[in-house]
Amino acid sequence: MAQQIILSTSICDELTALCDTKADKLFVLTDTTTHEKCLPLLSGCEALKEAVHIVIGATDTHKTLDTLAYVWQQLGHGGGSRHSLMVCLGGGMVTDLGGFAASTFKRGIRFINIPTTLLAMVDAAVGGKTGINFGGLKNEIGVFNESQAVVINTQFLQTLDAENIRSGYAEMLKHALLSGGDLLARHLDFDLANPDLPRLQKMVAESIKVKEAIVKADPHEHGLRKALNLGHTFGHALESLALEQDRAVLHGYAVAWGLVCELYLSCTLRQFPESVMRQCVKFIRDYYGTFDFECKAYDHLYDLMRHDKKNQAGVINFTLLNGVGDIALDCHATQNDVYEAFDFLREA
Repeated sequence: MAQQIILSTSICDELTALCDTKADKLFVLTDTTTHEKCLPLLSGCEALKEAVHIVIGATDTHKTLDTLAYVWQQLGHGGGSRHSLMVCLGGGMVTDLGGFAASTFKRGIRFINIPTTLLAMVDAAVGGKTGINFGGLKNEIGVFNESQAVVINTQFLQTLDAENIRSGYAEMLKHALLSGGDLLARHLDFDLANPDLPRLQKMVAESIKVKEAIVKADPHEHGLRKALNLGHTFGHALESLALEQDRAVLHGYAVAWGLVCELYLSCTLRQFPESVMRQCVKFIRDYYGTFDFECKAYDHLYDLMRHDKKNQAGVINFTLLNGVGDIALDCHATQNDVYEAFDFLREA
């Protein structure tokens, strides 16, 4: 059954309909931040009255095997069975790890995602990817398994700081690049310094539709779904390097910097219009700043990219663009091309 995407106007009503009597036990997974800031918004939900709460550490540093084991233990201690249901209330870390925990506990229980960050709304919670970081690599272990439903309610955006709004917006910018029409122009025209939340809510719905259409056409990433990796081959490497150096960055910031690199390669290798690339780079520089790294890190970054899950036989596969909405999958670049892209990112 296809994942149900619910653009919510009354989240308690939606949860009442979703948390049916088939579940013998209901669990709610939050991290320390969403437990404090987002759970109170569900305090009046009768459906969650008897729920067992599981709270894990916040941020990507807790997206680990140890945290996963803790969630399994709490499901077991709380009387979970194959007929239980888990609600994952949080950002991408919670929905990724929670979805993986639910998919593997008792060989799989049902789960519902309620994304509380912009990033999770337009990316992590939609599409059925679950997992954890392992061995210093992002999302190295996981499974494809769609939640029973994703409940999108933009009231949670009011709990976010500016950096987390921008982090999620980077994935929306990626979706706009993958789409045709005027979507990119409208995204580049949005004032991220003073975000208009009602306007942003409409843009979120559009962004989800772009991802939904791609996932529906290719649920397990055999072809078109690889398009969603635009910006991520470089971005994941930069994110991993930052984590190693104990200066973790938000995922969307790394994706934004990855977009700079991959749009540069799209220009030099695929004839993507330089004027459009420059507009995107300016937008990213203005709102996301730069990532400080030295030339001596290039070799290590390249090695991190070689471990990306999209690769085959150690050859790095990039998603690039011939133009806005004109996607080129499984592209290759020389090591020198990649290092030139690193130069461009540092200079841009």
